[in-house]
Amino acid sequence: MQQILDLHIHSKYSRACSPLLTLENIDATCRTKGIDIVATGDFTYPAWFKDIENKLVETKIGSGLYKLKKAKDDKIKFILSTEVALIYKDGGKVRRIHLVIHAPNIKTAEELNNYLDKYYNIRSDGRPILGMSAPALIKLCLDIDKKFLIYPAHIWTPWFAVFGSKSGFDKMEECFHEYTKNIFAIETGLSSDPAMNWRLSCLDNLTILSNSDAHSLSNIGREANVFEMEKITYDEIYNIIKNKKIYSESNKKSGIKFTIEFYPEEGLYHLDGHRLCKIRFTPTETKKHKGLCPVCHKPVVIGVMNRVEELTDRSEGFRSSHSADFKKLVELDKIIASVLGVKSRSSKKVQLEYNNLIKQGGNELNILLNLSKENLLAITKPEIVEGIIKTRQGKLTIEPGFDGQYGVIKF
Repeated sequence: MQQILDLHIHSKYSRACSPLLTLENIDATCRTKGIDIVATGDFTYPAWFKDIENKLVETKIGSGLYKLKKAKDDKIKFILSTEVALIYKDGGKVRRIHLVIHAPNIKTAEELNNYLDKYYNIRSDGRPILGMSAPALIKLCLDIDKKFLIYPAHIWTPWFAVFGSKSGFDKMEECFHEYTKNIFAIETGLSSDPAMNWRLSCLDNLTILSNSDAHSLSNIGREANVFEMEKITYDEIYNIIKNKKIYSESNKKSGIKFTIEFYPEEGLYHLDGHRLCKIRFTPTETKKHKGLCPVCHKPVVIGVMNRVEELTDRSEGFRSSHSADFKKLVELDKIIASVLGVKSRSSKKVQLEYNNLIKQGGNELNILLNLSKENLLAITKPEIVEGIIKTRQGKLTIEPGFDGQYGVIKF
């Protein structure tokens, strides 16, 4: 059975996140978006964990996936997840990295929380800052349960990522040491796509995941993973990711079909730059200016594209032989806003057309991925249909993002 998974989002308890991120609202939004399995986010935060315990129930005994107790069906399944920020010294440098953690069930998540609560402050933010190393965290999780799943979040982001230009590493082994063998996946982040990650041979054995890292309801599903699953359980997800199972002609039982991607140029850190001085550089331009902003003469923030170029051992266009496909999309309300010439995707005009499309087209991802041009023309304006088709074809104009500023897409 095909399932669409968004494995990394946040709750209302994370810094700079919407207060509307409740379990009930997440369930409702996933139905609109077309997401089948969604992260709880933030299970390390005590108040949110209490919500998880009180409001969710296992879909089946031992499944490791949960649904709202009040839901009429189990269309929307929750997988226990959190993101933690690790700040520590290693190799003579201060390291700042974010990791995604999935727990196999509520009992094991509670055991991890109880330990962390004794030695660290997990009550100040939904994404806790822990003064421990990546190897120490992995050991802690695996000592509780071997089925904990841990992988680096938004792997290239400058400030808090394993390969980030500001405080990351150059190799996975430098970060995870003897526990590198226990890392089975990476998360691309918004500013990179699988093709960029294929250029590093050291990532060949890892499953490439794409998740929304949503801080608001509207961003859920902006990146996601499409799995074929024989059993809708945590163990099935774990095994697909651990063993890098790819759905193919020779394997139609279970595996990753494709990932759903942002156009990486739209991501916050695709290019280099200095936002305050409105300086945006390609890697070549950064090199020409010796890494300095020509306005304030301070170092520019080195973005994802530059960092990939620095670490790559393959040429652009290389395709990993054992890899899932990917499809780049733009969120439906963004397409509508751009085509209608409206600045805000949350405007009444945009939302009216968005809701009309959802009502007739099933859900957002079905509209963006599956409906034919003829079917689309039957339910919305021709110019919006053209925007959707151009998105599928990649016929977009994008002013790339840099230094924490999203790129701008134009049709």
